[in-house]
Amino acid sequence: MERIKIVIPDSKTVADSTVNLKCFQELGDVVEYELSNAENLPERVQNADIILCNKAPMNQKTLQTAENLKYIGLFATGYNNVDLEYTRSRGITVCNAANYSTDAVAQHTFALILNHCSKISEYNSFVQSGGWIESDVFSPFVYPTHELSGKTLGIVGFGTIGRAVAKIALAFNMNVLFYSRTLKSDTFGAKQTDLITLVRQSDFVTAHCPLNNDSSKMFNDRLFAEFKKGSVFINTSRGGVVDELALKKALETGRLSAAAVDVIDTEPMKPDCPLLGLQNLTVTPHVAWAAAETRERLISVAYNNLSAFLSGKPCNVVN
Repeated sequence: MERIKIVIPDSKTVADSTVNLKCFQELGDVVEYELSNAENLPERVQNADIILCNKAPMNQKTLQTAENLKYIGLFATGYNNVDLEYTRSRGITVCNAANYSTDAVAQHTFALILNHCSKISEYNSFVQSGGWIESDVFSPFVYPTHELSGKTLGIVGFGTIGRAVAKIALAFNMNVLFYSRTLKSDTFGAKQTDLITLVRQSDFVTAHCPLNNDSSKMFNDRLFAEFKKGSVFINTSRGGVVDELALKKALETGRLSAAAVDVIDTEPMKPDCPLLGLQNLTVTPHVAWAAAETRERLISVAYNNLSAFLSGKPCNVVN
């Protein structure tokens, strides 16, 4: 029996020297490409029965040569790189990987918050540059630090990651507000409210919403104008939920005292990104999800998704 042909067009976005994709060789003949683009994808996938990808564009232009294609498995929860209407018209099943990164993203969110409040990176730079050696006191108060206890955290989006962030905040004795388009029960002490009330009352606002037509550029000039003066904004969801020029303005005018983001509108960052070089902004390069354990879990979910499809019982289908 002929083995199925599996093409992985952007393996570099998932695997490295510690995390590999060898498990898929059990299911078919695998061809890996580190990175692909719209120009070379049609040739690379033309013989594929299965495509496993992260952010490679999956649309009519890139898939028109793949006449045998039956399945696209995503190494991601988001699927905005896939033309769902086109894949549906061709009977191509598309499955995503949900809930694999909850703990890692919640952890990274609080790493950004704690770095801001405790000034970890600033104090380390101070020490490494000789500042402590030259200090005449054992505790030089170079940078102001703050406790989280008693502060209010506003969470925009209360899915699995938002809920995980809320539980961490409550462990720090914070007050937790959240905004969700649907009424939530079992909020374990977090309080649901409307979006304007949330940003007006929160010392920290963190975004955990998917990118869609409703959330696109929702953090804009109008919304930032409603934020509590001097509050801090964190985004580990999708860059597209933020108007970057509006964020820059909010930081420069002091409406926000600081911000920290793991995602931006165009990734990798371009030289003309308006967020580059802002002194009160911390940026990490979309690595909140990228812990080794998290990527191993992601690959396991993608493997199970493909196995389920091959056995005639597809799961996590998005189209």
